[in-house]
Amino acid sequence: MATIVRPAPSRPHVAAHEEHLVPVYVWELPVRLSHWGIVAAVTVLTWTGLYMNHPFLIFTGPRQWTMGTVRFIHELAGFELIGALIVRLYWFFAGNHWARWRQFLPLTRRQWKSLKAMVRYYTFQQRKPFEQIGHNTLAGLTYIVVYLLIAVECVTGLVLFATVEGSPTLRFFVGWIPRLIDIQWIRFIHFFFLFLLMGFFIHHVYSAVLVAMTERNAEMESVFSGYKFVDDETIDEELEIAALEPQALFSKRRIHRNRHWDR
Repeated sequence: MATIVRPAPSRPHVAAHEEHLVPVYVWELPVRLSHWGIVAAVTVLTWTGLYMNHPFLIFTGPRQWTMGTVRFIHELAGFELIGALIVRLYWFFAGNHWARWRQFLPLTRRQWKSLKAMVRYYTFQQRKPFEQIGHNTLAGLTYIVVYLLIAVECVTGLVLFATVEGSPTLRFFVGWIPRLIDIQWIRFIHFFFLFLLMGFFIHHVYSAVLVAMTERNAEMESVFSGYKFVDDETIDEELEIAALEPQALFSKRRIHRNRHWDR
């Protein structure tokens, strides 16, 4: 005798937890411009720096001067990097609440909580990242290290440029450095930090995509638009700790979209 098996009726998907998200203007235009300026400069500097260390393109012809052209592009990108870094450093003091230097250091109890939570998240001990409007504290500390690396790259690059250019202005500002550190060590530091920045770039893209997919808060889109989507509870917590005025930072609280954590 044949047995008829009937499939169980499917039930509509019900979200285990739903949150209402509010658009918040987090990243101001100077922050976004300096961010993309640093990305563009570091990309050009990486390829031109690798070429100057080990030329991988050869052009023949009586008027070809590939190394000189690559060096010139490297120098232009270096000065562009210095300009972008200066803008970002200035905005540490002139920017909005999330751009200022206090947001990059663990100065409050909530920031320490954020630091511990993100360490647990990246070590697979916690499922969801810590909810924070700006940078989480672990990312903030990482960015401080990265800005220091970029600053060292700029200074060592100016020292190497001064040995070729011979500018009195450059010699005045950085000419004393080779008297303290041998020029070959300066060259080594300049080249070695390049690989540290390359490693950070790879991890930065990975972690940004990971957090954006997990939080579903337009993390990736915010580097273009400046807006992130934050739940009301996180907004209330940051307002309470920072003693901020809601009307100065947030648009009218309206439900812009929903986030289902169990998807």
